[in-house]
Amino acid sequence: MAAGWRRTLGLLTNGLVLAVGRSSQGQSDVRSWREMVDLSCGDWHSVGVRSDGSALAAGNNRRGQCAVEGWFDLTAISAGYLHTVGLRSDGRAVATGDRVSGACEVDEWEEVVALGAGSYHTVGTTASGRVLATGDNSYGQCEVGDWRDMVAVAAGSTHTLGLRADGTVVAAGNNADGQCAVDAWSGVRLP
Repeated sequence: MAAGWRRTLGLLTNGLVLAVGRSSQGQSDVRSWREMVDLSCGDWHSVGVRSDGSALAAGNNRRGQCAVEGWFDLTAISAGYLHTVGLRSDGRAVATGDRVSGACEVDEWEEVVALGAGSYHTVGTTASGRVLATGDNSYGQCEVGDWRDMVAVAAGSTHTLGLRADGTVVAAGNNADGQCAVDAWSGVRLP
């Protein structure tokens, strides 16, 4: 499943995609998608990875966030507000879309095993358990350089979460609504 601004996508076991919710920008026009293995929702666009490693996108392409047609050998994809990032099987990241915030500056990233696109920032976990971040840091959401032993990351609008191998969770960024209050969490695991 993937949740975006006012819509939800679901991936069926046969590789087809379901969509409900807002589609004013075409972001839910995914009925023709086949052989999908990963999905993500941005605010006004949806992206996915097919079983052959290619990418598809639907919705608003105002800043080039849907320009994924040349991407190949992908294992994962993540949609932000106006950008999209993909993870290749060789551990390198690719990005397209709005470059103003710096969220697309992932060209030098290597050995990445997981990534996430926030509204204006991007984060990635390396094979060694370090976390990389680029983009807007107005709330400290990119201050993750000292995180170690991470197995997964998630990027919110203005905050970032990291999952350690021991099941504990760390957070950085905007905590105005308590979204970073994860210090006591333990036993968390990947789905």
